Amino acid sequence: MTERRSPAQEANPPSVTLLDILGRAIKARGNLIDPKHETALRLFNGFLEGDPDLVVDLYARTAVLYNYATPPNTIQILLGAIQQTLLDFLPWLRAIVVKTRHGSGDQDRFGRLVYGENCDRRISEHGVCYAIDVLINQDASLYLDTRNLRMWAIKNLSGKTVLNTFAYTGSYGVAAAVGGAELVVHLDLNRRYLNLAKTSYALNGITVDRSDFIQGDFWKSINRLKRADELFDCIFLDPPFFSTSQGGTVDLLSNNKSTINKVRPLIKDGGYLVAINNALYVSGADYLRTLEDLCEDGYLVIESLIPVPPDITGYAHTQVGNLPVDPSPFNHSTKIALLSVRRKDGH
Repeated sequence: MTERRSPAQEANPPSVTLLDILGRAIKARGNLIDPKHETALRLFNGFLEGDPDLVVDLYARTAVLYNYATPPNTIQILLGAIQQTLLDFLPWLRAIVVKTRHGSGDQDRFGRLVYGENCDRRISEHGVCYAIDVLINQDASLYLDTRNLRMWAIKNLSGKTVLNTFAYTGSYGVAAAVGGAELVVHLDLNRRYLNLAKTSYALNGITVDRSDFIQGDFWKSINRLKRADELFDCIFLDPPFFSTSQGGTVDLLSNNKSTINKVRPLIKDGGYLVAINNALYVSGADYLRTLEDLCEDGYLVIESLIPVPPDITGYAHTQVGNLPVDPSPFNHSTKIALLSVRRKDGH
């Protein structure tokens, strides 16, 4: 997305403009910053707040800067000034990490520590502790845009059985477990991510049963669960934008239905399916139409759309741009839908 600048903005050096809007964004989020400095939130969403080359997230006392610029040095030459701005507003920061999306290697993309010596290893959200590793991959191990979904899991899944597919570091399942879920099964292809979920369990005093953490391909693992006649009260389905394996292909841009239809037989009558599509170029209207098509047989019903928090979307007085594709009726390109499930067999 190209930033549109007014003649007045063009007259200002880009560094002054960026630092000004960054400071304004941080001020807008002041009431979200916990005095104990244990929370996680988005400090600056450049895509919607004035500079699409930069996003800044906060994990406890660690700031993570995402450099989306092409070429990267557009932002890199400003890093010193950006770092100082962060420290001016947040002098208690212990670490600053820069992730360069178009960097030359994994270390650039996964992140380089540019300030401090150690990154934080945990955050607290809604009374739940989550283990984090901000250098684990291109993302920072905890998706901030699904905070409201974790709150829903805490409040609504007590006594329920849960399958957390594409679990990543397990945050939905951790929230469900802390909320009193009877059983939570995590499924992901990467053992490192699942190990972080186990650490989150330990942080919250939850016993780890290794059999509840399945490392494996989504398609093949779902087939095994079906053959075992497993049923769950709730399934979280938050797949990557695109992935392919011997078992099948995930493509949120052109085939939203395949993963949903794959897990439907595993959901109990009266259960829930949480279906997420985070594809930037899939409009909210198109995704809703896909869900409505799936609901035509009467066995799926859209219960609600779960919004993304305002620190992710930006605020009315900080937003200066629009997403390239309209997400409405969702409020962000991370489109979260809660569906209830009926079964023909009533099981």
